[in-house]
Amino acid sequence: MPAIPTMSQETPHAANSVSDLLTPARSLCRIPGGSKKHLFDLVAEVLGSDRDEFHPDELVAGMLAREKLGSTALGNGIAIPHCRLKDCESPCGVLLTLSSGADFDAPDDEDVDLLFALVVPSEATQEHLNLLADLARLFSQSDFRESLRRCTSNEALFDTAINWTTGTA
Repeated sequence: MPAIPTMSQETPHAANSVSDLLTPARSLCRIPGGSKKHLFDLVAEVLGSDRDEFHPDELVAGMLAREKLGSTALGNGIAIPHCRLKDCESPCGVLLTLSSGADFDAPDDEDVDLLFALVVPSEATQEHLNLLADLARLFSQSDFRESLRRCTSNEALFDTAINWTTGTA
């Protein structure tokens, strides 16, 4: 039976996924928390400012519709809200650390303070699932989560996220 890959064996793929999804402008550190709607509005504003194809109202509606299907919170203060949009040309993301937690109906009843919002083209079903799996594996590492939480600037947050490889940034 083949060995189940560990995160360290998959790190180049996961790191590539994050570096392909994020930009420094889409990595925001210690943002005030709030409602899901407020945070999705912020995500839409951030994506809309550097991707012309986004319609903020559609993105917010897509994220809220996905949340109605079930919480995108994983526990341990993590949420990966996501949606597929017809006008999205390529997968992209926004990484936020929150200065105060947000209620995402997490399975552990803890507020979310780390949020990675993922948007993919509507036809990218398998890629969407693969990216979600990569992100879930990455955020399941407590050292990674704590490294993100220790960041004090947008630049440090971006660098930590894209350069994570072996359990140390």
